[in-house]
Amino acid sequence: MNSIIYLGGGCFWCTESVYKNINGVISITPGYMGGNNPNPTYEEVCEGYTNHVEVIKVKYDHSLSLDQVLSIFFSTHDPTSINRQGADVGTQYRSAVFCNQDERKAVIDFIKNLETKNIFEDKIVTEVNDIVPFYEAENYHHDFFKKNPQNPYCQAVINPKLKKLRSNFSDLISE
Repeated sequence: MNSIIYLGGGCFWCTESVYKNINGVISITPGYMGGNNPNPTYEEVCEGYTNHVEVIKVKYDHSLSLDQVLSIFFSTHDPTSINRQGADVGTQYRSAVFCNQDERKAVIDFIKNLETKNIFEDKIVTEVNDIVPFYEAENYHHDFFKKNPQNPYCQAVINPKLKKLRSNFSDLISE
């Protein structure tokens, strides 16, 4: 049986790149969730008026656990930053998880466990939301890193995340 979860951890180019080669991930689709306007465009989301989050829709199989999906998520972005990831600033970059009711308690418990272990200096501000309409991002956002590995943003922001991923989760990566 396959599961789907939506993750917002800053720019969706980054989160898509992180999950791209994880064993058990069937598909990843960048898009927007949690906002006020139906069918938002990237430009509208970036203007900050729609309240959407840049997310990835992660479809994964039973060989990958929810805890593994969440471990990767919380290790590859800063869940303590409000409306920003590094130099990317705006509500569209907030840390958010959109999941079904069955997963909600598990996600909240996962976050509480991280806080108990004092893994982060600051409080985790990741939103845990019910699934709401998902709007797929424009085609040029799909596989952005793969298509543009020499892009300065990819070099400065995505490559360090992938290095951290390979270091901490090598057992889950298929390259």
